[in-house]
Amino acid sequence: MSLPLTGIRVLDLSNVLAGPFCGYHLARLGSEVIKIENSNGGDLARRLGADPQRAERLQGLSFVAVNAGKQSVALDLKSGAGREVFFRLVSKADVLLENFRPKVMERLGLGFDVLCKRNPRLIYCAISGFGQNGPWSARPAYDQIVQGLSGAMSITGDAATAPLRTGFPIADTIAGLTAAFAISAALVEQQQMGRGRFIDVSLLEATIAAMGWVVSNHLNGGVEPRPMGNENFTAAPSGTFRTATGPLNIAANEQKQYRTLCDLIGRPDLKTDPRFAKREARKMNRGALSDELNAALSYRPAEEWEALFNAAGVPAGCVLTVPQVLREPQLLERGFVETLALDRAGEPPLRITRPGFRLDEAFPVPALPPSLGADTERWLARLGYTYPEIEHLIASGAAGTARQGGPDFPRVRPATDGAA
Repeated sequence: MSLPLTGIRVLDLSNVLAGPFCGYHLARLGSEVIKIENSNGGDLARRLGADPQRAERLQGLSFVAVNAGKQSVALDLKSGAGREVFFRLVSKADVLLENFRPKVMERLGLGFDVLCKRNPRLIYCAISGFGQNGPWSARPAYDQIVQGLSGAMSITGDAATAPLRTGFPIADTIAGLTAAFAISAALVEQQQMGRGRFIDVSLLEATIAAMGWVVSNHLNGGVEPRPMGNENFTAAPSGTFRTATGPLNIAANEQKQYRTLCDLIGRPDLKTDPRFAKREARKMNRGALSDELNAALSYRPAEEWEALFNAAGVPAGCVLTVPQVLREPQLLERGFVETLALDRAGEPPLRITRPGFRLDEAFPVPALPPSLGADTERWLARLGYTYPEIEHLIASGAAGTARQGGPDFPRVRPATDGAA
């Protein structure tokens, strides 16, 4: 099956989430993504997740989420022999993706200036906490650190709970998507002009860029963003309201929607109440309006209100848990959750989510996430190493292979499966 990035080869040196999430999207679009990992445990995410047994086997559920369909080559990039293998891989790659701290690759002798001489078409994407330069560039950064520094935590929650982090690593996720977008754009130029690019992705900047509306209100309107809980600063009533059975999100952002809402809840008087009749008045009196709506909504279940409002063109939705939404017919019909092949007999199959878009034909279900070093020997053979040379690289520790792992991974002579 041909996908938009079929024929593109990506070397993914990244770790944990931002880079691997980027690489996952590139892989699902057809790229051949080769994880370059150290032999001593590989990607840290291999040891993360809710299943300790899988984590012990270096197939942690955090790793599974964003590494299906990739390959794994284990190399010691601090060794001369390991770097030579890497140089050969770079010469056959279109994209290199890494999320080390700035200057780490340069200290290894593997910076962009070195690699682009070996492959002038190489697109080199570096993801870091704060970017490749600036007074914070050398600082360590994790998602929560960036959430706090970006201002995102200061406006999440309400006056009593802020600052509050989001319930998932949003800074890492946004940076990964930003990197995938930038790489895809650079690939167009590469295919047309034959030139490479250096792409500098900052978690901090990607996160702040995603906060465009609140940032613009400050830069251009002089308004300092503040935490508003589940309220929407652009409109009212737009937020989370109480019903007989639980919370319900309502976004009556347009005047017509507001008037329809008032009729549906049996409160037509709210349409002409001077506190609520106009958009700006409703924003100024959102607390009083919420009290009126909560009282009116308290007589019916959230699911009934949801159906009634949506049928009339008033956007509304129940507040679901993750297990609840994954059982919804909307996601089931669209095949959003995919089942991978069995990992081991007697264990339930692994399930993953596909990207948040669909193409005009179905995505193929990807292969299982790779074991650490699963593809090392195959790639060494494709790069021209002889069997004795491969044995020496593995014995010296310059390269690692899953087949060193014991009876589950019997050693086999690597096949020379054609030119790379």
